Amino acid sequence: MQSKAATIDEYMESLPQDRKEPMNKLRKTLLKNLPKGFKECMSYGMIGYVVPLSTYPAGYHCDPSLPLSFINIASQKNFIALYHMGIYSDANLLKWFTEEYPKHSKKKLDMGKSCIRFKNMDDIPYDLIAELATKMTPQQWIDRYEEVLSGTKAARSK
Repeated sequence: MQSKAATIDEYMESLPQDRKEPMNKLRKTLLKNLPKGFKECMSYGMIGYVVPLSTYPAGYHCDPSLPLSFINIASQKNFIALYHMGIYSDANLLKWFTEEYPKHSKKKLDMGKSCIRFKNMDDIPYDLIAELATKMTPQQWIDRYEEVLSGTKAARSK
């Protein structure tokens, strides 16, 4: 469910009352722990943390006018979601996260490829998300992205 909000403040203001505090805490957790170089912005109708075009002018391969997305957070209909592209593309990071998650939450991990869903706002493991946010710098994300992208292009050309 994408928001039509043009700014992060508009997005936050539009949230249902019960989502404002956990989304604000999630946002603050990411801002405090992400390595320098990521930029917070509206991205795909969600709050996004991206590698800005000033750092990576090639942008997102499907639309080079867009910065390279790394993390997005969103209040969806039935849950709060954290989308982490590093987990999606790095098997070691995914393994670390799935092994650490039970140490931080009694709830079963509800996860898609890059989407971590939190149905109960009281069960968001902010400390684990803080640690996850520190695991990849913008340059490491660019390097990983280009590695995966070149592998995808090579596979298509066969």
